[in-house]
Formats: sequence, structure tokens, C-alpha cells
Amino acid sequence: MNRKPINLGGLLLVMVAALSLSNSNAWAAEEWIDQNLKGPAKGQFRVCADPDNLPYSNQKLEGFENKIAELVAKELGDSPTYYWWPQRRGFIRNTLGIKMCDIVMGIPKGYDPVLWTKPYYYTTYVIVYPKDKGFQINSLDDPLLKQVKVGVYANTPPHMALNERGIRKNVVGYETFYDPEENYPGKIIEDLAAGKIDVAIVWGPIAGYFAKKQSVPLELVPLQDGNSDTQPFAYGISIGVRKADKDLKAKLEEVLDKKQTEIRKILEDYGVPLIAEKEGTR
Repeated sequence: MNRKPINLGGLLLVMVAALSLSNSNAWAAEEWIDQNLKGPAKGQFRVCADPDNLPYSNQKLEGFENKIAELVAKELGDSPTYYWWPQRRGFIRNTLGIKMCDIVMGIPKGYDPVLWTKPYYYTTYVIVYPKDKGFQINSLDDPLLKQVKVGVYANTPPHMALNERGIRKNVVGYETFYDPEENYPGKIIEDLAAGKIDVAIVWGPIAGYFAKKQSVPLELVPLQDGNSDTQPFAYGISIGVRKADKDLKAKLEEVLDKKQTEIRKILEDYGVPLIAEKEGTR
């Protein structure tokens, strides 16, 4: 079976590690492009997005980024049109870069290939565990993490941080390749709810979205950046445009300020763990 990388955090993980993680489908990227590639998006509010990447976006417009894009476009007197492309390496080059679209939702602040707006939310990796376990784990330095089964996606910032702390033998690694039966974004949370692991450390939007789908109540504890960690855990998330589109950036920022309450409501509905701006280190 052809395998594709799982998208654990939109373009975030493309930036922060040697990862190009996409949850588009189980086909090879070339096969997906041959069967699904569409021409330039029409209209004024042209969005570049992954066609199958919940909770962020999909072609049915069910993701929270779809909802936020619709909210912003409406305020500008338009409605979003989409140019679909799997989020993997080359995403910006093959979408925004060749002017098939003008806007990318979910850009981490500081992502150099684009001009980014002020963040419209801040989030972080979270520690997740069943509430009935009675744990009170607040950081990766908790001694309990050396005794219980800890699930984490390989080569992500928390995986690196655990390794730096010598937490290895009891870590259950999850592959960053999409397989509809074995490896998919919600699997780590499903395994946690089923008791196959005791604790999971997952990117916040993924954890929050899939935690809401479990019958077992789960506790989500936001991770704070540690001074000794080589990778940050918390990020500000922005809208990206081409570097020359400064007027568009300014218009988007006006709308983001005006619609802050509505945007927060959408994020909360999808279970996205939100942290204060001062806590977002990037």
C-alpha cells in the first residue's frame, strides 16, 4: 500500500521539524493530483487548502479552518473558493507560489515562505490522559512519565523532549504515515481511550477534536515551552498570503480583530485548546 505522511499540525510541522506530514489519503501524491487537481480557484477570496485533513479542512468544508475562512470572507463581502492540494512539502510553492490562490489558513507565525497576519489563535501540544486515572501530570518533567506507557508521534517536538529527558523505554511511538487502518490522526487518542496507552502527547487541535469523539472523559493539559527543550511546543497560528500582498494582509487583520469572538467560538466548538497570547512563544 502506498503511504503518505499524516498531517498532525497543518504547515506547523513542515516548519518545526524534518517532517512533511499530510493526512490527505492513502494514495500516492502523484495519483491524487492526477485524479483531483483542479484549476485556479475563482472569486476574490481564494483559499489554498488540503482536501482531506480534518479537523482543519476538507472538500465538504467541515473543518474549522473552512468555517473561519467563510466567516472572514463574508465580512469582506465575498465567499471562499478553494484550490485543493495535499499539505506536504512544496504546498506553498504549488499553491500560493503559482497564484492558484491567495490565502492559506493555519500558518504558524514566523513561517518564512509567506507574509503572515497577526495570529488569530494560540495553541500548543497537550498532555492527554483519562480523567479516571487520577493523574495530575502538568509537565514533561513529571516522574510518572517514566513509569507509564506514553504515546507520541515520532520526531515531533514532544517526542524529542521526552528523549532529552531519558524517557524512551516506556514510550509507544506512532508512525507519521497515513494508513486508514493502522495510522491515522485519531488513532493515538482512540488507543488512549481504549487503555492501550496511559498518556498521549499530541498537537492540541488534533487532541481536542478526537478527544471529543471518545466515550471516555479525557483531560487535556497544555504544555508550556521548557527552557531546555530544543523545539517549542506553543505557536501562534495566522493566515498566510504572498509577501507582496501587504494590503490583503492588512484587510485580513482588520477582520480578525473584528471577528475575534466568533473565531474563538468556532475553535472551541472543535475542541482546540487555546492558550493566552503571552504563552505562545512563536
